[in-house]
Amino acid sequence: MTDLCALDALALARLLRSREVSAREAVAASIERVEAVDGLVNALVTRSFETAIATAAAADEAMARGELPGLLHGLPVAHKDLAETAGVRTSYGSPLFAGHVPGFDALVVARMAAAGAISLGKTNTPEFGAGSHTVNPVFGATRNPYDLSRSAGGSSGGAAAALAARMICLADGGDLGGSLRNPASFCNVVGLRPAPGRVPTWPLSDVADTFAVHGPMGRTVADVALLLAVMSGPDPRVPLALDAPVPVLTEPAGVAGLLARDLRGLKVAWSADLGLPVEPAVRAVLAPARQVLVELGCEVADAAPDLSGADEAFRTWRAFRFATGFGPLLPEHRDQLGPNVTWNTERGLELTVTELSRATVLRAELAQRVAGFFDRFEVLACPVSQVVPFDVTLDWVHEIDGVPQHTYLDWMASCYLISATGLPAISVPAGFTPDGLPVGLQLVGRWRAEWPLLGVAHAFETATGYATVAPALP
Repeated sequence: MTDLCALDALALARLLRSREVSAREAVAASIERVEAVDGLVNALVTRSFETAIATAAAADEAMARGELPGLLHGLPVAHKDLAETAGVRTSYGSPLFAGHVPGFDALVVARMAAAGAISLGKTNTPEFGAGSHTVNPVFGATRNPYDLSRSAGGSSGGAAAALAARMICLADGGDLGGSLRNPASFCNVVGLRPAPGRVPTWPLSDVADTFAVHGPMGRTVADVALLLAVMSGPDPRVPLALDAPVPVLTEPAGVAGLLARDLRGLKVAWSADLGLPVEPAVRAVLAPARQVLVELGCEVADAAPDLSGADEAFRTWRAFRFATGFGPLLPEHRDQLGPNVTWNTERGLELTVTELSRATVLRAELAQRVAGFFDRFEVLACPVSQVVPFDVTLDWVHEIDGVPQHTYLDWMASCYLISATGLPAISVPAGFTPDGLPVGLQLVGRWRAEWPLLGVAHAFETATGYATVAPALP
C-alpha cells in the first residue's frame, strides 16, 4: 500500500484528481502521522482535525458530483500561527493571545482553502515571529525532525518541521529576516521568499511595509511553485500588491512545464559567505554545490553584491515595525512579553527621524547597487544560514566560528541582508553534515523574477536529490 504521507504534494494531487485516493484517505493518513510523531517534534500546536475530516468529506462529494477540483484539492496543509484562521486559535506564540480565536481568515489562508487545501491546524512560531528559533512560552520549542536535540529554525519552524516529518505536504510561512528560508535550510525542505507584493498580505498592519512577506513552503521546488500560483495575485484591499497575472495552471501537473529551464550560459554569482562568519560545517556542505551549478551549464563566478548599509537599513526598519506593532503593549504587558520582542520594540521606540531618514537613504543606495550587480548576474548563490541547526535549548546563536553574536538578530544576517534588497530568494536542500544535519543553499534572483528563480532551484534540486532524504522518525 502507498504511504500517502511520503508523497510530495504533486504526487498526492495526481492520485486525488484521478480518484485513486480520496480526500478522506489523505487527511486520515496525515492525522495518523501527526499523532504518531508530533509528540516528538511539536510542530502542529493547534489541531483542527474534526473540521479537516468534514472538509475532506465535502471535497470527495464534490468530486463525485463532477465538480472541477481546485489546484490544491484534498491536500493536507497547515497554517503558521501568525496567520489568522476563522474559528481556529491563533496565538501568535504569545501568552497575551493564548486563547485568541479570530473571526476571519488571513488572505493566504482563504486562498489556500478556496483552492481546495484542507487545513489540519496551526504550526508553531516564536513569539510574534521574533527570531529564527521556534520556541515560545505558550507551546514550547519545535524540534528538528533530523535531530530532535536541534532547533527547527524559525520563525516558520513549525511549518518546516511538519513538512520534513511528513505530517503535511504544503504550508504557508512568513519572512521578514529569513523566516521562510532559515527553517527550510534547517529542515531539508524548500522555502521561497517572494518579492514584496507577489503574495498580498491582508489584514494590513503597514500599507508601505516591503520587508515582511508571505510565501510558500513545501518538500520540493515544484510543490512550492504550485502553492505560489495559488497564493499570489493582486487583491483590491492591498495597495502594493503586484498586478502581474498568475501563471495559468489548469492542473497541478502543469507546474513541470513552468519550471523546465535550460541553465546553459546562466550567469551565477557564487559567494561562500557574503563577507560574514560562516561555520566550517556549512562551508563544507555547500562547497560542492558550486560544481553542481557548473555541471548544469551555468557560468559561475566568485562575486557578491555590495550590501553595505543593508544591515543598518534592515535593523532600523525592523525596529520601527516592532514599535508600531508592539509598542502599545509594552506599558501594561511588559512582564508577558519575551526578551526578543521587548528589546526590539524598545529599539524602535528610541528611533529618531534622523535614523529613519538615514535608513531610507541607505536602502535606496543599496537598491541602485543591487540593480547594477544583477545586470551582470541573473542569480546569486550563497548560504541560507551561517550555522547548522543548533541546540534546541539555546535562546539563539551566540558565536559563529569564533565571532561573537551580540543580539538575537546577528546570526541571521545571511538572510536579512537579502531581505533588505527586496529580491526574491529561495532555500533549497543542498546536503548534510557528517552528523546528518541539513544545510540549504540560498539562491537569489532578480527583482520580481520568482518563476525563473524557481526554475534554477528545480534544476539544482533534480541534480542533487537531497530533497528526497526523509528524517529517521518512527
